[in-house]
Amino acid sequence: MFKGLLLLFLLFASSLLQAGEVYRWTDERGNVSYSDQPPPPSVMQSSRIKGKGNVVDVDKESYETRLARDKNPVVLFSSACGPVCDQAREHLTQRGIAFTLKDPSKEPEIALELKKLVGVLEVPVIVVGKAHQKGFDASSWDSLLDTAGYPRTPLIPAKRNQTRQP
Repeated sequence: MFKGLLLLFLLFASSLLQAGEVYRWTDERGNVSYSDQPPPPSVMQSSRIKGKGNVVDVDKESYETRLARDKNPVVLFSSACGPVCDQAREHLTQRGIAFTLKDPSKEPEIALELKKLVGVLEVPVIVVGKAHQKGFDASSWDSLLDTAGYPRTPLIPAKRNQTRQP
């Protein structure tokens, strides 16, 4: 019984050790071959390519989120204004919303854009597509995002979903 378990473990472990190994060689006719098996002994020059094993990359955002982002991109006008700006950024991040961060305190063009949008230089301001909301209120922001088609919860919780734009 013990020998059977040991043999089973060794077979399993050996397959894990070889996962992701690919061999590349050129035969005598100049044909390049790739295989998970070592090349024939007659091959003079070969190389071993290490891979990541069986890895499947997946989107970190759902189709629903991607559609909402394409139709109604999110822009956050914010600066180092303290807890309210921090809460605004955190709210978008927790909900898995990709957004462009614009800081009007750093760029005069952004300050002018914000003034044209809401009439004053106050942050935070969220822009979702063509709609906007001055000041942070989680329920109002959620309503804007819901209307734009953003899901309530992210597909995969993201640490940082923001992009910076000068």
